Amino acid sequence: MIEVRRSGERYPGGDPMAGIDSFHAFSFGPYYEPDNLRFGALLACNEEHLAPGAGFDEHPHSHTEIVTWVVAGELTHRDSEGHESVVRRGDVQHLSAGAGVRHVERNAGPEPLTFLQMWLSPRAPGGPPSYAIVHGIADSTPYAVPAAGALLHVRRLTPGERTALPDAPSVYVHVVHGEVALADEELGMGDAARVTGEQGLDVVAYGGRAELLVWEMS
Repeated sequence: MIEVRRSGERYPGGDPMAGIDSFHAFSFGPYYEPDNLRFGALLACNEEHLAPGAGFDEHPHSHTEIVTWVVAGELTHRDSEGHESVVRRGDVQHLSAGAGVRHVERNAGPEPLTFLQMWLSPRAPGGPPSYAIVHGIADSTPYAVPAAGALLHVRRLTPGERTALPDAPSVYVHVVHGEVALADEELGMGDAARVTGEQGLDVVAYGGRAELLVWEMS
């Protein structure tokens, strides 16, 4: 089964007066849709837009695997475990909240910042928090989130190029840039597909270069 969710269907949130615009693919905060709580291990896929100087003050997380992908600009991160980093386009940031951690996320740069933040449910709660960042991840190197039984694949396609989706019980495809065809569906920037129990599927870029984030979940 392939279920397509369009970019325009996401629920708007954030605090526009503070320079924060958020768009939620799943039930999140005050937005509650009982049939849209999660997909596989994925609990959230939030598109965040931060104006220069805007950000999220220190706040807590627990029992969540948080993976961040910068679309444009740069994200400054600092957490209660002493990690500080600047995340840029092409980097994968992973904060495993464990039993509890606090962090700050801010656009300290001069340009507007757009990033995707994806939350996954761990198979077992608790444990010590941890932090990792991979700079400039390659298409051929999936990023593993073993605590959630998930792999993140980054796919950058030239016009007409084709890539196979993993044959996994649950696959989540998010189009970061460009336009692609998946089976009988055409997906544009910000669109997503939730794929369940399918095998042998390909995604094809058309009309320009495309960038995809593909979650493979067991």
